[in-house]
Amino acid sequence: MTAYQTVGTATARVDGVDKTTGRAEYAADHALPGIIWGKVLHSSRPHARIVRIDTTEATALPGVRAVITGDDIRGNLYGRAIKDMPVLAVDVVRYVGERIAAVAADDEATAQRALDLIEVEYEDLPAVFDIEEALGADAPIIHPAYGTYPGSKPLDAPSNGYHRTVQNRGDLDAGFAEADEIIEHIYTTQRQHQAYLEPHTTVVAIEGGHTNVWTNSKVPYATRDGLAFTIGIPADTITVHALYIGGDFGGKGTPLNMPICYYLARESGRPVRMVSDYIEEFLAGNPRHATLIKLRTGVKRDGTMTAHHVQFFVNCGAYAGYKPAGVIGGANHAAGPYRIPNTRVEATQVYTNTVPGGHMRTPGGPQTVFALESHIDEIARALGRDPYDFRMQNLAEDGEQNAAGETFARVRAKETLQAGAEAAGYAQPKGLHIGRGMALGDHAAGGGHGSATVTLTPDGGITVGTPIFEQGTGTHTTLLQIVAEELAVDPERVHLDSWDTGAVDTDSGIGGSRGTRVASTVGHEVAQETRRALLRIAAEAANRHVDEFTFGNDGVIRHNSNIVAPRSWGDLLVATGQTAVGHAEADIEGRASATGFAAQFAEVSVDPETGEVKLLQFTSAHDVGMVLNPVGHQGQVNGGIVQGIGFAMMEELRVEDGRVTTLSFGDYKIPSAGDIPPLKTVLLPSDDGVGPYVVKGIGENSNTPVAAAIANAVADAIGARVRNLPITSERVYRTLKSQG
Repeated sequence: MTAYQTVGTATARVDGVDKTTGRAEYAADHALPGIIWGKVLHSSRPHARIVRIDTTEATALPGVRAVITGDDIRGNLYGRAIKDMPVLAVDVVRYVGERIAAVAADDEATAQRALDLIEVEYEDLPAVFDIEEALGADAPIIHPAYGTYPGSKPLDAPSNGYHRTVQNRGDLDAGFAEADEIIEHIYTTQRQHQAYLEPHTTVVAIEGGHTNVWTNSKVPYATRDGLAFTIGIPADTITVHALYIGGDFGGKGTPLNMPICYYLARESGRPVRMVSDYIEEFLAGNPRHATLIKLRTGVKRDGTMTAHHVQFFVNCGAYAGYKPAGVIGGANHAAGPYRIPNTRVEATQVYTNTVPGGHMRTPGGPQTVFALESHIDEIARALGRDPYDFRMQNLAEDGEQNAAGETFARVRAKETLQAGAEAAGYAQPKGLHIGRGMALGDHAAGGGHGSATVTLTPDGGITVGTPIFEQGTGTHTTLLQIVAEELAVDPERVHLDSWDTGAVDTDSGIGGSRGTRVASTVGHEVAQETRRALLRIAAEAANRHVDEFTFGNDGVIRHNSNIVAPRSWGDLLVATGQTAVGHAEADIEGRASATGFAAQFAEVSVDPETGEVKLLQFTSAHDVGMVLNPVGHQGQVNGGIVQGIGFAMMEELRVEDGRVTTLSFGDYKIPSAGDIPPLKTVLLPSDDGVGPYVVKGIGENSNTPVAAAIANAVADAIGARVRNLPITSERVYRTLKSQG
């Protein structure tokens, strides 16, 4: 690999000091003269007709500046790709927690008192909460007007299954006929909240026909454009202002209350702040989806897989609008990086009268990999094979196709699995009720549009301008490192400037593991453009042609024939009094050609009397390209694993009769330090990757196989399989008792 001075070196987060000292400004911190509080009334019914909303007493309460209902903004739909959500419910509510009225008042307490004075009369309608129930022939249709929504496509017949895809490869029936055994199982996964530290927050101020927004969105341009569509005004009359985001994990792509905040600001004539509390986050956020996954696989006695049928059902909740494409992917992960000639992958997105799902780290990935990698272990055990050997036999290699029909190039799945097994001591003897399990995942970085500007001033200032809002993944630090590397300066000299919307035409923001891929490409190119700008200044100052000058890796500009004395770019700008500016943009389409693999190994102990599971150690092996910032990279690995442990063992946003019942962190448990075992990471670096620094994504890959590895370890320990997440002590106990 190329040797670098800054890139590849552990670098402190550029936002670290501001965040740890409290100087960082978040949306809730933004104060404006005359700002008032907005709050929302949530539905208490899962599916009902709104007969009457009486806001008389709320409106009359002293200190109340605005009260709005769906009737006041009828016809305004909101969403990302499929715009199926009313800003406030109109005529009907579709889940417990749906927003049905909003107030703005001088302070938060008055706003809450006003909400308590609003009277709502409902007429209950039949509701469906379960995927299979919602797809039944007699199920009430939650969105009878689905095909009329912007971004939707008409259905052949009314259905709660609003989107279905089928991907065929080979001859599935022939593949099953060829098999010696057919193994089929059903797996389910639960809803999981992103559990970010900062809840959804929005501030809106309307001044002279221009709308200013401060909100914790990782995709500010999409947020701006979505708001413009909903309220029917030009996007260039809205500015989303840059600020820090207090955690995201996929959940901050669609600010939940932003359109409501706009209408309250318009109605009151005052700036309005809305901050969700965590009851609202759990009740009416946009959590990871619950899924039902049916897998059926044909296999020969020698371990050759001949056919694989995936049926992937997603409980989308009452609305699809929180998802960038209106659906979540991940179905192909249930086919995996395995050599199977005959496959069918079906995915169905289903409306139910429950809290709408959104995006969370690797949408669809942890769900489907849990199912597939559990299923792979079950196949191996049924054949009397070790799960490790069975995987090594069936993993696709260079030039072969996976079950989704994708041709693999530069595949390191087997090497990654082997490295993880060795580091985890997979083959070592183990004690009674101790289990070891593995799981494999793969994920390619996404694409998108990015841009950046570098400005060098005679006083030594170095500023990198970016439209990216820092949401915690360290993208700002990556940009800083690259510019410092290419300009041969200490990273501490580089200042980051996050732009409001409007500084460039568009930007894709953060998501889909695109951050490092796009930022490293744009960062490298903007640095090269800045170097070229410096060469032009040098040539102009010497009255020579620009091609006669070169920029050295030491930051010194030299004339090819030494006619002009060499000097640093800083001295050049001081001497000329000029400012050097470089700007670059990049449009990167599709998934990266270089796929990163992750092999994870869990070791657990299980108490057969109580079902208690203790995670003893966890090993994660990653196929990586260039690691730009080792400390940030390891943080992404550890963070993904911890969230995966929560998904596997404890986190569940429980819904009973359509109502979320885990409405606090007292009921919704996330991993604490005591739940985390020793973590071991093995990196397999290579010269394979994408962009100028040959990188691969890491943030989502580290999260994906965790639950499956733990599930397989539990099955190894007790000889029985838990197919429903999370794997709690109660579930393990019941599984053991059912086995006799």
